[in-house]
Amino acid sequence: MPHMVRVYIRSVFIGVLLACGFVAALLALDVAHLRHLILGSDVGWLAVVLLVAFNAIVFAGVQFALVVMGQAESPPRDGRGKRLFRQRSAIKAPATLPAPRRHR
Repeated sequence: MPHMVRVYIRSVFIGVLLACGFVAALLALDVAHLRHLILGSDVGWLAVVLLVAFNAIVFAGVQFALVVMGQAESPPRDGRGKRLFRQRSAIKAPATLPAPRRHR
């Protein structure tokens, strides 16, 4: 299995765990009376499933993005960055610019 697929699957598992913890905290703290609404409804289980699913999508995406961005090469630490453009010594700017002409 390719490395990035394993990283993505691991990120999804971490995202699901984070989403379960987040929804559990939402319900335990009764944020915006969600616990009351869910326990008072006959389809409250569907709300919990959807909360976990949608938060898992968000947390898995963030987790995967953090892992991918963490794999980027760091810039050199010797104080000299890579030059983005090559310097061309053949093209030189004139030492003085001619004065602009005034139209009468």
